[in-house]
Amino acid sequence: MVLTEKDTLSTLEADRIIGHITSEKPGPTMVFFGGIHGNEQAGVLALEKVFNKFHRGERTLESGSVIAIRGNLPALTRKQRFLKHDLNRLWGRDRLGQVLEKPRDQRSAEENELAVLYRGVHQLLEQYSPPFYFIDLHTTSSQTLPFITVNDSIINRKFSELFPVPVILGIEEYLEGPLLSYINELGYLALGFESGQHDDPRAISNAEDFIWLALSYSGAVSWTPEQDDQFQRLKNAAFGDHHFYEIFYRHKLPEVHSFKMEDGFWSFQPLPKGTLLATEKGVPVEMEKKGILFMPLYQKQGEEGFFLIRRTPRWALRLSSRLRKWNFHKALSALPGVNWEDEDRDRLVVNLHVTRFLSKPFFHLLGYRSRQPDKAHLILSNREHKARNGEYMNTGWFSGD
Repeated sequence: MVLTEKDTLSTLEADRIIGHITSEKPGPTMVFFGGIHGNEQAGVLALEKVFNKFHRGERTLESGSVIAIRGNLPALTRKQRFLKHDLNRLWGRDRLGQVLEKPRDQRSAEENELAVLYRGVHQLLEQYSPPFYFIDLHTTSSQTLPFITVNDSIINRKFSELFPVPVILGIEEYLEGPLLSYINELGYLALGFESGQHDDPRAISNAEDFIWLALSYSGAVSWTPEQDDQFQRLKNAAFGDHHFYEIFYRHKLPEVHSFKMEDGFWSFQPLPKGTLLATEKGVPVEMEKKGILFMPLYQKQGEEGFFLIRRTPRWALRLSSRLRKWNFHKALSALPGVNWEDEDRDRLVVNLHVTRFLSKPFFHLLGYRSRQPDKAHLILSNREHKARNGEYMNTGWFSGD
């Protein structure tokens, strides 16, 4: 059943809603975003194809609700990543508050988009029922396997693991203010899916396959032989890579126009030490040690020239799940040099001079992601204790261990 206007998100313009449909049977609330970056149109096109199948009666929503939202409308119109501000970097705690306090006529185009989406997300959370799934569809400027990015919480991991594509952990440690990090702070499952290179038609089909699989895994639609085909297509597109990876280096760009990536690189490409990657302000940028290249930049806008990733062993994932289940993190503040940042107790401050025996990988096991404001301290935030795990217990894919 298609929702009427009074039932849907009244704070969102009609042309922002790609589609909205609900079933008479209670179930999951699936929220998809496409076009948060205006030059990444594959997700929007894929969502349009999905809703066309619903409207033509080719597929039926078995339970719950599905809502698909266009992100940055002005940038989508111009097919630019953004006009003034990257909409996917404005959702940090401090920046978000500053934007919402501004009068509308003093905001940039992206800041106004942020305010509209913020109100829409919160109205959605009030009007619809859990469990909530938030999925943000993207593409990259380089050739790539399709892959998932998630903030490192168990609900995110467990749902992401269902898909036959690589999963990248730790992106929130290197990006300030992504939309999905904000939603994770609210405790809900949220993941990003990068379906391919911007202009590759396969990015649209990969995104469509992913959407149908997500709807099936959530229980919103029934599993059919078509999902078997979609699963196999995604598996083939990812060349069978179903590993977890972790980001360990970001090449941040203070000035994107001074950076030029060498031609021919792609995501998930293993490279030896000494490989010439780019030039920045006329200076060569080389691999300081061997690693796996991730999201090399081949566009005019962006804040990162490239990332480096490494594979995360399965045993480490299992161990971290156990430690989090046992709430091992609660003992951290008893260690010397480790203190809560404030009375909210959602972030730890670690004095590296005192706790030299601890390391980032140790904190990662417990679900903490770090930022380093200076050489002597780490600021650690934990997604796990905010996760609304109880709302996903009866989903069939989340066992809670």
